[in-house]
Amino acid sequence: MGQPVPVSVVALDPVLEAGTTSTLAACPDVDVTVSGERPRVVVMIVDRFARAELDMLHAARDTDARPAVVLVASELTAAEALHALAAGARGLLRRRDADGSRLARAVCAAARGDCTVPPDLLDQLLEHSAAAARTPGEAPGPWAAAGLSDRERDVLRMVADGHETSEIARCLAYSQRTVTTIVHDITQRFRLRNRAHAVAYALRAGLL
Repeated sequence: MGQPVPVSVVALDPVLEAGTTSTLAACPDVDVTVSGERPRVVVMIVDRFARAELDMLHAARDTDARPAVVLVASELTAAEALHALAAGARGLLRRRDADGSRLARAVCAAARGDCTVPPDLLDQLLEHSAAAARTPGEAPGPWAAAGLSDRERDVLRMVADGHETSEIARCLAYSQRTVTTIVHDITQRFRLRNRAHAVAYALRAGLL
């Protein structure tokens, strides 16, 4: 067995944070860090993965150490899982399954660069990926699951292909202002920095 993985815990609920910290402290494969130390993995405990939690994940990742993040949620839909993975999460667990041993395994996997996803949730993600090739009129694919409309999908795909705003507007018969608004709405909704980040987000989520 190698050196224990330095890990820290963050949560919006201090009781959950304290409980998870205590659970991990009893696991020999991990070492809970103290304030000021740099963790290799951050365990993030949430109820659902919405805007506040997305901001929290970005804050955990945007440090000099760039730690991996294991997200533990009460419930996770396929769309929420897509957002979490695209934002940099390296592990997904439901709280009911996150006992000490499973949580420690997910932390160690994240430290190695591997990704842990519950089997049933992985099946849903694979189904969404397979749906990407479906023709219009069939069941919605991952774009719809991620909360993107057909119009937003079309614009973002053209952005990914390197087209300028004027070219996208001309091709899709929109005004340039409409195209700009669509891109702005996408970046604001998913807390993205710019057009390039929006494309990278979609690629990492398997949506392009």
